Amino acid sequence: MTTNVLILCTHNSARSVLSEGMLNHLARQFGRDVRAYSAGSSPSGRINPFAIEALGNAGVEVSSFRSKSWDEFVGDGAPEIRIVITVCDSAAAEECPYWPGSPVKVHWGYADPSNAPGGDEGKRQAFELTRQAIGYRMMQLLMLPLDSMSNAQLQEHLDRISKS
Repeated sequence: MTTNVLILCTHNSARSVLSEGMLNHLARQFGRDVRAYSAGSSPSGRINPFAIEALGNAGVEVSSFRSKSWDEFVGDGAPEIRIVITVCDSAAAEECPYWPGSPVKVHWGYADPSNAPGGDEGKRQAFELTRQAIGYRMMQLLMLPLDSMSNAQLQEHLDRISKS
């Protein structure tokens, strides 16, 4: 059974998109039945071009990415989400909608690479470093025996990963 993961950031333009891309890419590489989605509480309507560049440079297919609202994941026909990960502090502090199925929730915060100093080159480097940090945590997630873990066990492991 597919483990669906929803990754949230306020604007769904950078960190959550990097996370969705890396988790789906790595899940395919490792042959894991995991599907990532990303969304925002106040989506910007556009993906940061530095996020697209960083993912593309890592071999991630980027043509289908779009900025979307978390409202897409609460109604009829939405995938049943098992894990909700917030990747920015403002999204972590917001009151989330009710997610059907009572998914496990964890905060894996990352600094916003969009605010990096040093012009375009500084932003490129910040996006790449953020992508690598996200990829490291996503690999740890994919190494878990998700199908055989209770939600309590999963919560414990996800909290442990958040400290890595």
